[in-house]
Amino acid sequence: MTDDRDNATAMGRRSMLRTVGAAVVTGVAASTRPAAVAAAQGTDAMSAAERNQAPLGARLQGVQHFGLTVQNMERAYQFYTEVLGGTEVFRHGDFKGDGVQNTLLADQEIEANVRGVNPRTIGVPDLRSGAQRLDVRFIQFDNMVLELLQYRESDQPMGTSKSFAEPVEHMSPAFPRMMHICFYVRDDVDFNKFITDLEAESARRGMAQVRANRTVRVTTEAERKAAPQSANTNRVTEEPSNGWELIYCKGPEGEQLEFVKALGPVKRRFSEALAKRQQTITR
Repeated sequence: MTDDRDNATAMGRRSMLRTVGAAVVTGVAASTRPAAVAAAQGTDAMSAAERNQAPLGARLQGVQHFGLTVQNMERAYQFYTEVLGGTEVFRHGDFKGDGVQNTLLADQEIEANVRGVNPRTIGVPDLRSGAQRLDVRFIQFDNMVLELLQYRESDQPMGTSKSFAEPVEHMSPAFPRMMHICFYVRDDVDFNKFITDLEAESARRGMAQVRANRTVRVTTEAERKAAPQSANTNRVTEEPSNGWELIYCKGPEGEQLEFVKALGPVKRRFSEALAKRQQTITR
């Protein structure tokens, strides 16, 4: 929605993040960074004419950002900056007008016309007239940018807790089209303690939805809280995922989050895959 070119240049090759359902490639592949950098330099040597005739993959420089539409902008911003330590890049807002509407929502307006319904009934705001507005904030992490978006009524201030549309009611990761954000935990961090501290800090801020799952079966919130700290982390030992450590939890907006470590064999697999990709796109 905004011009991301300057931000993409600043991030360079560090912008590589795994696509939905995959691992965080840049962090996992740290051991192959010299080879990846060399390959990247090869693609940078292409002329503009050569690049525009190259395969689509050779025209990319990784994933620039993931976007998350939120209900409460200030709450989400606090979580991703103060709790998880992201750094604000910039914020912009009050977006409205015909060009914005067409760029972001044309497909949904077509869908409303096909169904013969008012676009608002399927969650389409009216940015065209300015009845609703869009605000965004970009937050930088080590190897990716997260964009927080909020659609609000024009009479609501920026950062409001009142969004234009209702949040999705059911947030199971099993729903098709459901996405999640995966954060890469450093190798030497005590994962069980990290989850305990994450829950405690979030609760201190009133973010009651930030509750991590456990590896043991629980049927009530009381049982979840009573589970031993050792049940915080799922350690995978089966091929080809051996070396994963992971936990699923919801963020303050109900969004699906994952926290992972990638150690040993699985880390090597992602490192090798990144090196192979970099070799492929330079041919």
